[in-house]
Amino acid sequence: MSGHLEESYEYVLDHAPFTVRRTIRWSDCDPAGIVFTGRFTEYLLGAVSLFMRHLHSGPGTVLQTLGVDTPCKGLSLVFHAPLRPDDVVDIRVTVGALRESSFDLQAHAAMADGRLAFEGVFSPICIRREPRGRVPIPDLLRERLQPHRTPDR
Repeated sequence: MSGHLEESYEYVLDHAPFTVRRTIRWSDCDPAGIVFTGRFTEYLLGAVSLFMRHLHSGPGTVLQTLGVDTPCKGLSLVFHAPLRPDDVVDIRVTVGALRESSFDLQAHAAMADGRLAFEGVFSPICIRREPRGRVPIPDLLRERLQPHRTPDR
């Protein structure tokens, strides 16, 4: 990240609701100037990564202490509008369903004019490191997810 947040192509804009601002780069686009489909996965994963860092006060700090990892169990994307170079999208990340061992992180990406660009769901599952296996969501993680839940959950 550069010295000024506004110079970065991706940065945390707000913590409540948790929002990541991303500026579309030419390198994200095909020769016609439209974002490659695969880049949307990178946008979702970037926002989710920043959200998880926010929850843990650093990259993986809390989960590492607990000996737990949160790999992806499922991922989905729905596209609503094309994105072009220099477009700016604000990706709001909220917590949806909380299950025994997995949970949903929901992303809503809006363009500057308010139009929805894409929606996504990233569903991590909690696994212990050794021996590898599914475990319930640790209480501390569940507590940190709770304030970010969507109102209807």
